[in-house]
Amino acid sequence: MPLNDERPASASGGEKQDVESSSERSDSVTSASSRESFTSDDSSKHCTPSSSPPKTLTLDEVMESARDLSSLRLAHEIAVNHDFHVEPESLPEGSLTKLVRDTLHKAFWDILASELTDDPPEYGQAIRLLAEIREIVLSFLNPGANRMRTQIMEVLDMDLIRQQADNNAVDIQGLASYIISTMGKLCCPIRDEEIKKLCQNSDNMVTMFREIFRLLDLMKTDLINYEVDTLRLLLQRHGAECEREMFQSVLDKTPSALNHTTSWLKSALEELTNNIREEQTHNQGKGQLVPGPFQALNIAFLHILTWENNKSPLPETLMNDETRLQKIQQQLQQIQAVNEVLLIIFSTIGGAIQGLPLLSDRLKRMTSVLLDGMHSPDFNQEEALEGVSAQICSELNKSLTERSYPPLPPALQATLTGQILSITQKDNPIRTLVEDRVQQYFMALICDPKPQSKLEQVPVGLTAIKPELALLGARFISLVNYNKTVYGPTYGGILRKLMFSSSPPPANPPQDTAQDSVTSK
Repeated sequence: MPLNDERPASASGGEKQDVESSSERSDSVTSASSRESFTSDDSSKHCTPSSSPPKTLTLDEVMESARDLSSLRLAHEIAVNHDFHVEPESLPEGSLTKLVRDTLHKAFWDILASELTDDPPEYGQAIRLLAEIREIVLSFLNPGANRMRTQIMEVLDMDLIRQQADNNAVDIQGLASYIISTMGKLCCPIRDEEIKKLCQNSDNMVTMFREIFRLLDLMKTDLINYEVDTLRLLLQRHGAECEREMFQSVLDKTPSALNHTTSWLKSALEELTNNIREEQTHNQGKGQLVPGPFQALNIAFLHILTWENNKSPLPETLMNDETRLQKIQQQLQQIQAVNEVLLIIFSTIGGAIQGLPLLSDRLKRMTSVLLDGMHSPDFNQEEALEGVSAQICSELNKSLTERSYPPLPPALQATLTGQILSITQKDNPIRTLVEDRVQQYFMALICDPKPQSKLEQVPVGLTAIKPELALLGARFISLVNYNKTVYGPTYGGILRKLMFSSSPPPANPPQDTAQDSVTSK
């Protein structure tokens, strides 16, 4: 706890860290440790489903597993999200909850103002506030801050203050000033200005008490964020082991907690086996004979980029990153669409617009803006692409005219529009080409032990989206390598059973509603 001897910088702002640099730091550790954990001799002993027959879970067991999952998700979020921090509570303007709270607070402060202005003054409400403030301030202290603790207990001696109040001799102003001074010693530097203003505006006691409590709430948030930052450093060193143990505790209570993970790995293993058979047929029996577990796992992670969440839930081992993975997937689909549009433009128009980087950048930004939000339910992609086509034709005609070229003929504009609209079809050749090249790029990153060196090496045809692709690649591979480090033993145990068991688990195992409700929380 950062009090008395050191004053922490505020954690509420949270400077953003460069994604690629943080990914590079983590990948250097996780790429090696994930391979080690995956091939560990102990992998069959940890994070693998129980071989005992399934049992019916009681409500208490379900709730305990839910609490374990909640702790696991919080620890994971702190470890991987460098911007994670706690914000002060803020209720929506106009909401019923805020209206009720504001009404009750106003009534409370009105009572305090009425008591302090009585003749003689009543101090009952003020004393209760002082007692609450004392407990809050004491909670900020380190266990070893005995000197300050003793001083606070002596100055804010509630029995003595009550005796003084009975004799109309209590100095509320002096006590409030002491509290503000003590808060100034305990708060982080970002609150110094507010402490200074509070010292300068101490005429109205009700306003002063209200501001003291507001500032104490902010100090609570600052302290929590400092502890989160401290915990993050610990989790970055030991997070994989910690998460693995927490997941194992969930698995011990919920043996079916790996059903979706097993199905995910089984699908990848089947795809790899089919690919090997086709290769052997093509090469007349030569080549790889047995699928490898690392290859299967890499294919499984590649599937995550095209995962359809509305058809099947994510593997349990990836649920903590569901939001991050969905965001990567959506951004990837958007930049793929942008790249498809640009390829169509350059293949249709030809040399008249070649070698014009500024024009390419304008067309790229324009297309990206018009396709923004393409994953929202009410987004009309065909209508948006019609708008893209119209804007592109206008921009191209403007550029051609400026360089003394004739504008695009109506027939060519219609052809260009039709080809752009056709990318909504899954079998469109341009769309298929771009998607295949993107899959090649990400597979190269997943398979490489040092993926940072491959981020800028995009396949031919994806140069237009190289910066965006490299950024998404860095984020995705960071999540993948960390996940391999945590769940390598899990994947190793499942794949061994799938590869060497005579009766592997079914691809789509029956779901237990009570048990699945735990893992989906």
